[in-house]
Amino acid sequence: MTTDTGGVLRGHHRARRLFARLVWTLLRVLVSVATLVTLYYVGPLDRSSKSTAVAILLTGLVGFIVLVALQVRSILRSRYPALRAVEALAVSIPFFLLLIAAAYVAMAEQSPGSFGRHLSHTNGLYFAVTVFTTVGFGDITAKSGTAQLAVTAQILMDLIVFGLVIKTIVDAAHRGRERMRTTAADQPGGDEP
Repeated sequence: MTTDTGGVLRGHHRARRLFARLVWTLLRVLVSVATLVTLYYVGPLDRSSKSTAVAILLTGLVGFIVLVALQVRSILRSRYPALRAVEALAVSIPFFLLLIAAAYVAMAEQSPGSFGRHLSHTNGLYFAVTVFTTVGFGDITAKSGTAQLAVTAQILMDLIVFGLVIKTIVDAAHRGRERMRTTAADQPGGDEP
């Protein structure tokens, strides 16, 4: 009776490689999100001018679009597209929420009556997340017309993020997995990676 030690070793090697990739991905997500949160909290949002606040928001939105495009490209080329898609969402969504929160904090500083209360960095993030999740507890509300338009814009962007960005990333993961299956089937032995 013979055993296929080569197959067992390949399977063990794949499992170790996947575990290492999982750990590396988790570390990248943690460092990325920690960096974004740190930048948000140390940023002088409560001392910025109106033009600076608008520039931050517009630059951030362009940065978000570029980030998502790069993430999709990376997913399509990845050896582990599903894992890469999870990483993309785990970084993109906090980036988006912190960007919106930054805009709210800057707006509240420029026009103190914009919201029902003063927005600290924590209050701004809390408000952005409650609007994003459609929970809207009501303890912080948009009072001025400008603030109401900003919240309306966030709600519309939230729909885009939920609908388009998440779908695009998930579709990229599916296409990447299909590419991996096709590549594996074309290789000698036809074994999926």
